[in-house]
Amino acid sequence: MNNFEFQNPTKLIFGEGTIAKLAKNIDKNKKILMTCGGGSIKKNGVYDQVKEALAGYDVTEFWGIEANPDYATLMKAVEICKTQNIDLLLAVGGGSVIDGTKFIAAGSLYEGDPWDFLSGAATIQKALPLAAVLTLPATGSEMNGNAVISRRETGEKLAFGSKATYPQFSILDPNALRSLPQRQIANGIVDTYIHTFEQYMTFDNKTMVMDRWAEGLLQTLITLAPSLIAGNADYQTYANYMLTATMGLNGFVAMGCVEDWSTHSIGHELTAMHGLDHGVTLAIVWPGVARVMKEYKMDKLVQYGERVWGITEGTNEERAEKAIQATEEFFKSVGMKIKLSDHNIGQETIQRIVQRFKERGWTLGEFGRVTPEKTEEILNAVL
Repeated sequence: MNNFEFQNPTKLIFGEGTIAKLAKNIDKNKKILMTCGGGSIKKNGVYDQVKEALAGYDVTEFWGIEANPDYATLMKAVEICKTQNIDLLLAVGGGSVIDGTKFIAAGSLYEGDPWDFLSGAATIQKALPLAAVLTLPATGSEMNGNAVISRRETGEKLAFGSKATYPQFSILDPNALRSLPQRQIANGIVDTYIHTFEQYMTFDNKTMVMDRWAEGLLQTLITLAPSLIAGNADYQTYANYMLTATMGLNGFVAMGCVEDWSTHSIGHELTAMHGLDHGVTLAIVWPGVARVMKEYKMDKLVQYGERVWGITEGTNEERAEKAIQATEEFFKSVGMKIKLSDHNIGQETIQRIVQRFKERGWTLGEFGRVTPEKTEEILNAVL
């Protein structure tokens, strides 16, 4: 186990009826910018609950943050924050809204172009305070400082992370999930699964506690998925799913671990170039990463297969392959198409991604083993 320091400053407010607690957690003298997506919160009742809780507050609303939030849209909100002297940002929506709000929070206190945070030209030193009301579990953004931002004019999708962009608090009411379509539920399940993998599926790092934590999250997703996808989930199922997504990427799984994140980096390019849902890209890319990098991940693949899927027969090579296949079948069971060809993506895209990674000088994965050449192998393995 590696040395580590851990702190998560986000206050988590979880459960039925908790949106009403907004007023207890926000000073009434604060000038608020409420950031939102396309309007689903008006259909599921969340918007009305937020407005009721903040009656009498000075609230400006900003709508239109996209799935895979776009730089151009977010910059409009940055301008509002600067010109209207906003004190607090309240993100009401899913991970994309929260990610976008983190960008707005940091960009509002930065004199340069906030894209610098994504390109690596600058690091975030400060940000406006922000909070969140989560309506779509997947990203864990409600309890971390990370964000992924798209720039559609250049076809880029990049990430940043900062201690300054953790939400001060996040409210999670599982009832907000009842109206979610199957597609969004499936994306969230896969996103949470791969978040856990990126921190767990490297090598035997002697992180016994975190291994069991990660495996428990994976088993929980496998147990919950059938009823979530079938649309007959009850409150407790939604509650357990919502908490699993949060715990998958709030720093707990990563304590003392060596992490990967190559699946996410490659998947972001598929979204940027073809508009694929984030969860869809992860379901495509991870099996390729697992097979191409199998020699380095063998111990964990065998452990995962045994503890999560009950695979105990065969050589290590056979058991690892069975574990990968079991994961693929799970992804397909929630409706994922797991080949590039299923989405009419071929060699032209593969070569563009490889060239981009070469130009950026990127080497991904634990210890930088996923070179651009390995990325090409990974994508060809899932073609």
